[in-house]
Amino acid sequence: MTPLRQRMLEDMLIRNLSKETQTSYVNHVVRFARYFRQSPERLGPEDIRTYQLHLINERHLAPTSVAGAVAALRFLYQITLKQDWALDAIASPKRGDTLPVVLSPEEVVCFLGCVADPKHRVILTTCYAAGLRLSEALHLRIADVDSQRMVLHVAQGKGNRDRYVMLSPTLLKELRAWWRATRPTTWLFPGQRPGRPMDKGAVQWACRLARFRSRLTKPVTPHLLRAAFAVHLLEAGTDLRTIQLLLGHHRLETTARYLRLATTKVCSATSPLDLLPRPVASAADASTR
Repeated sequence: MTPLRQRMLEDMLIRNLSKETQTSYVNHVVRFARYFRQSPERLGPEDIRTYQLHLINERHLAPTSVAGAVAALRFLYQITLKQDWALDAIASPKRGDTLPVVLSPEEVVCFLGCVADPKHRVILTTCYAAGLRLSEALHLRIADVDSQRMVLHVAQGKGNRDRYVMLSPTLLKELRAWWRATRPTTWLFPGQRPGRPMDKGAVQWACRLARFRSRLTKPVTPHLLRAAFAVHLLEAGTDLRTIQLLLGHHRLETTARYLRLATTKVCSATSPLDLLPRPVASAADASTR
């Protein structure tokens, strides 16, 4: 390991960045250095600009992916290398505000019924039932299931924040059946490596296979099951602040995006056209005059 990478890792550790963020940042910086075949310490603003154009024009990366590289390079040059020019010189692309596709309750039932492996099915059911990120579901411990208070304890979720989420009675039955069948000791969903939870890859692959088997035309990922959780709660009348707490969002604005996906909320609003004191004359009425 080079001294520069070691220092960057230490800087991320001091700032308590998640393991996923640390891995992502290091990978972006490694790809940047390989492109120029030089240490980043010898590169500057013009090289970063050239690399950004390479990501956009040659690799055809989406703005979100380019933004990930920008965040990594800003951290490297601002924090680790302490370059004053870093913030202004490393431009971040404007990202479009796209809405995710949302599964209907019937589609959720269809999809989960097509997950072949019981372990994967319970994990994906947990993502939907409690609105968990896949990493949060995989890091549940036996002790995190509180059947007395009917809550799940999510330890160190995104942003290293703990929270409690509801424990559905239906999910509790699924989890108890899973525990009786497998008898895990620490992690609710242990992986193949001793003392470690299950890896994401196998569940993501199972998700793709189940989507193929279900013949759903919509994309399905563990994160879209979390989105379905939020939208279905909104459509059932749960207030936005409660959903924010359940999802573990830092800002209410992040949760408010799901309002645009809740069709029952949108369709329940009355158009001002229908509130006019007298009906608007139609084209057919005008033609008879």
